[in-house]
Amino acid sequence: MQKRNSTIVDQYGNPFKVKDLAEPQTERSALGFLNNTFSGHPSRGLTPAKIGRILQEAEQGNLLQQCELMEDMEEKDGHIYAEMGKRRGALLTVPWNIEPPRGADARAIKHTELINDLFATLPDIDSIILDMADAVGQGFSNLEIEWQLADGYQVPAHITHRPASWFMTPVDNRNQLRLRNETGLGEELRPFGWIAHRHKAKPGYITRAGLVRVLAWPYLFKNYSVRDLAEFLEIYGLPLRLGKYPSGAGDKEKFALMQAVVGIGHSAAGIIPEGMSIDFVEAAKGASDPFEAMMTFCERTVSKTILGQTLSSQADGKSSTNALGKVHEEVRMDIRDSDLKQVANTLRRDLLYPLLALNVPGITGMADCPVFKFDTREPEDMKAYSEALPELVDIGMEIPVDYAHEKLGIPKPEKGQAVLRRVSSAPGGAAALSTAALASRLPTAQQTLDDALTAISPTLQQGQMEAMLAPLIQRINAGDNLEQIQDELSDLYPALDVADIEELLTRLFFVAETWGRLNA
Repeated sequence: MQKRNSTIVDQYGNPFKVKDLAEPQTERSALGFLNNTFSGHPSRGLTPAKIGRILQEAEQGNLLQQCELMEDMEEKDGHIYAEMGKRRGALLTVPWNIEPPRGADARAIKHTELINDLFATLPDIDSIILDMADAVGQGFSNLEIEWQLADGYQVPAHITHRPASWFMTPVDNRNQLRLRNETGLGEELRPFGWIAHRHKAKPGYITRAGLVRVLAWPYLFKNYSVRDLAEFLEIYGLPLRLGKYPSGAGDKEKFALMQAVVGIGHSAAGIIPEGMSIDFVEAAKGASDPFEAMMTFCERTVSKTILGQTLSSQADGKSSTNALGKVHEEVRMDIRDSDLKQVANTLRRDLLYPLLALNVPGITGMADCPVFKFDTREPEDMKAYSEALPELVDIGMEIPVDYAHEKLGIPKPEKGQAVLRRVSSAPGGAAALSTAALASRLPTAQQTLDDALTAISPTLQQGQMEAMLAPLIQRINAGDNLEQIQDELSDLYPALDVADIEELLTRLFFVAETWGRLNA
């Protein structure tokens, strides 16, 4: 538990007072109006001129309409919604862990264990990461932390995402986010009170770092094309209904005819006065291809902007080859890994460090803070490595065990943990042993070849030789002519049992090679 008289330093090196955690910053009366504001939905009546004005105001610090526009685009455009969902959802599929900082001593390792224990009490970490990913479109995402004292430790009770439209940037510092207030100058975010994630999709000030400024234009042009396509279908998709009235018809009769002409298009039925008629004239020929082409172009632009590719999104409406799909999938994984790295850095600074500083006396800066790390490694092809590594070792290449574990994605066993071992299929098991396994069975690494050979019973060697030569000895004992036996040796050889002697020689050569490696 944090001592009351100890000095706490925030993540930026400034003194911090625990009493500032008494209530969330946005619950102060001066900021209460934020909870009573509603979106102005700037996507209504959107034009190029209006987009230009919204983006320019954002550069000057007024982020309200730019942030609300991004929310509108996700709600109104199914393609943007789907692609942003893929981008955010990809972050939840990667395992993570909390590790000691570089060069950690026993004290830092103990602190990491404490943070892991405290982290287990947090609200759903997947929801936190998903809320942080809102920064991809907006350029930033702020989650407010409400702290509580539990079992003697300061831990977050709630971590709540706050709408991007609640924030602004001051004119004199376009890289600083502030809460909007009634003064128009904004209020700085309290240390330890926020997970203030900033996502750099591209270089520039924070107001220009999000994808919203790129997505706004294809969103607008696609909507123009959708509107034009709807008008095209209304005009050319239905036949023209032409009402004819006789000369001398009054306004009442004309009005009745007009109602019939309009109503018949929807009801497919109607009545008109006698002497009037309705003709159906085939609409002029037209094509919807130009509108659909524009819509497809805009959706492909959206996919490339969000995912870095189009093949996994099928934005072109066509099938994609497996080979090209794999190439584009790799590009998407690069973007995912970049997103994860930025999220991990923010979590370390704005969540792990406050947990450490508030609960461990004497923390003086980020150097003492554990590291939040996503495991973005992709396990290599095990079959290829299982074939290549033994061959590389056989030619003398020195390969660290840690390297093999890392490439294959297999964790190293902890002390006392059971491990898999190879079961030998060779008689006696000696011929199938690896160099390392055989070395572990020898009394010492310096055992000589003579000592190893002694382990193979001379009686066994003699028995194997007698078994192999038995057919030849039988011919000699039967008194057969030696010259004839010598001439027939080539025919007699296939009858000799050489299996045992081959096994013995295999063992001898293996022991010799092992001894050579151990004593090289």
